[in-house]
Amino acid sequence: MPREGRFFEFFNAHAEQVVLAAQQLVALTSASADDMPAIVSTIDEIETRADKIAHDTSALLHTTFITPFDRDAIHALINNLDDIADSIQDVAEGISLYNIRRMTPDAVQMAELTLSCTERVRQIVKLIGNMDHASDILRTCREIEQLESDCDRVMRSALSRVFRDERDPLQVIKMKAIYEGLEKITDHCEDVSKIVEGLVLENA
Repeated sequence: MPREGRFFEFFNAHAEQVVLAAQQLVALTSASADDMPAIVSTIDEIETRADKIAHDTSALLHTTFITPFDRDAIHALINNLDDIADSIQDVAEGISLYNIRRMTPDAVQMAELTLSCTERVRQIVKLIGNMDHASDILRTCREIEQLESDCDRVMRSALSRVFRDERDPLQVIKMKAIYEGLEKITDHCEDVSKIVEGLVLENA
C-alpha cells in the first residue's frame, strides 16, 4: 500500500496511547482509594495525547493529495480509535466522580478484557500497512469480536448480581454506569476491527 503522509505513524501512535490508557484502567480497578486520583490524572494525560494525534491525523488528511486508502476510512479509523481513549477516560472519571472506593471483581475482569481488546487493536493497526499480513489481521479481528462478546457476557452477569445483591440503590446506579462504560470500550474496539477488516478485504 502507498505510504504518502504520516498516517501509519499516527495510527500506531494513537493505538499505543489506547493501550497505555487501558493499562492504567486495569491499575485503577485494583488500586487503593489513595492511589486512584493519580491514576485518573494519568489517564487524562494519555487521552489528551491521543486527542492531539487524532487532530493531527485529521489535519494531515486535509493536506495530503494521495492517501494510503480511502479518506472516509482514514477518518473513521482515527475517530474510532479516539472513541476508545475517550471511553476509557469516561470510565476513569466516573469512578472518581462517583467516589467508588473499591471496585468489584466483575469490574476488574471487564477492565482486563478491555486491555486485551486494545492490545489486539494495536496489533491490527500495526499490520495494516502491509497486506501480506491479511490473514493475521483477520484472525486478530475475530479475537477482538470474541473479547467483545466475552465482556458483554460478564457485564450481563455483573448487572444481574448488582441488582440482586446490592441493597443501596445509589450504589446500583453507580456500578451500572461503570459496567456499561467498560463494555462500551470493547464496543469501540470492535468498531475499529470492523473498519480494519473492511480495509483488508478491499485491498488484500
